[in-house]
Amino acid sequence: MTFQEVSQDPLPEMEGRDFVARVRAGDRETLEDVVHAYLGQILRAARGAGLSPERAEDVTQATFVTFIEVARRFEGRSHVRTFLFGILYKKIAEARRGERREQQTDSIEDLVESRFALDGSWQRPPRPLDLELQDAEIRDAIDACLDQVSTQQRMAFVLRELEGLTTEEICKILDVTRTNLGVMLYRSRNRLRECLETKGFRE
Repeated sequence: MTFQEVSQDPLPEMEGRDFVARVRAGDRETLEDVVHAYLGQILRAARGAGLSPERAEDVTQATFVTFIEVARRFEGRSHVRTFLFGILYKKIAEARRGERREQQTDSIEDLVESRFALDGSWQRPPRPLDLELQDAEIRDAIDACLDQVSTQQRMAFVLRELEGLTTEEICKILDVTRTNLGVMLYRSRNRLRECLETKGFRE
């Protein structure tokens, strides 16, 4: 299957003991179902992470190769999608490692104290950010602006804002707490807004 041949058929059941057992046993049909179901989403997330189209395809392929190699370790404690995105995140981090230094950011503790309540909820939420993702010029500007945040912050933004994953899923994928995820999303959104404003885009 090529990257353009993403199945539009209804997704097979991908939860439960039987499914987990088939994945762990390396059942070919089951593994192919997983690839067909999530190829498009994984590739889109890799591109959203700032990789070139060619590198995004390489990372996507490496993600599924690794998934098949380590399928026996899948225990079903999280959804298979979460398991895949966890692999993808590591592959993206490897691909981007050494490309640039991580930008210095404010102290997490100071930001949490000023922006978040003790339970991790917003004290002063950011203003809504309306992203016109259909416009090619804005997409290019967003991509350039997201290059200014760390890989982890960018992935948090992509998984939440573009892929619509839940907080629980993203925390498992990035191995962070809910509070730290909130910090990362706050930083990426604010950095994106400030960068877009310097480029002449206004809300």
